[in-house]
Amino acid sequence: MKLPLHGVSVWYSNAVTQLRITHETGYSGLEILPEHLYRYLDNGGSYAKYRNLLAKYQIEITCINALKRMGRFQPEERAALLREAEKVVQAAVELRCPVVQIMALTELDHLPDAARDAILLENLCAIADIGKPHGIKFQIEVVAFTAFNSLRHALDLIKQSGKDNLGVVVDFWHLHAGGGTTPDEVARMDKDLIYGVHFCDGRAAYPGEDWDEWVQRNYALGEGDVDIPAWVAAVKATGYNGVWSPELLSPRNWEDDLWDIARHSIDDMKKYIY
Repeated sequence: MKLPLHGVSVWYSNAVTQLRITHETGYSGLEILPEHLYRYLDNGGSYAKYRNLLAKYQIEITCINALKRMGRFQPEERAALLREAEKVVQAAVELRCPVVQIMALTELDHLPDAARDAILLENLCAIADIGKPHGIKFQIEVVAFTAFNSLRHALDLIKQSGKDNLGVVVDFWHLHAGGGTTPDEVARMDKDLIYGVHFCDGRAAYPGEDWDEWVQRNYALGEGDVDIPAWVAAVKATGYNGVWSPELLSPRNWEDDLWDIARHSIDDMKKYIY
């Protein structure tokens, strides 16, 4: 079992500080945000320097999170998507990171189901093919407030793709708030299709309330509506023993000391896992 710090949990920090905090608070890895990594590289950092820091702190990068809006389909937008995929795959290779997260947002929600699925399938295959020669896998995160929000939907597209480097991340909040997936469905999964687990709490949007992750996810573990023990039991029932990462997307908690955020997140997660 690997327990990486999630870069979202320490949103207001940089890629170097995250490594020190990760090491000092008991994690074995870091799920890094590309915006943190690219900012470091754009301001004098290098992959070589960062690899040295990874070795110093004995930390591995378990996932780069994320390549977003993977449903872009207009010619110029899709070309930009594939360029971004090339860039993030290169980053994964440089950091010896095995997995990149990919996700659709609302860019396809206006389309009929069949058209949406055709675009998603085409783009998933293209992205998978970019990573395949380098040994990079991609974990799909279904997003609660989009039309692509159920585990079954993601697994169906993976099966149709025929690609062996596509899997999913079991994100407790997204699956709970999206409403289209139950813990029982997770429990029946092939564990080899689970590339990661995001340990998080929160609630769905109330009737008439706009979706806003910074509102609906503004909860520490145990404060929201997610039945965390049920999701944990479901993941364990598959036999999965990989990456579990606490994801604290909470503006209220982000104002705490970064070190304390990281320590509390791993301690709270361990209470549920063990």
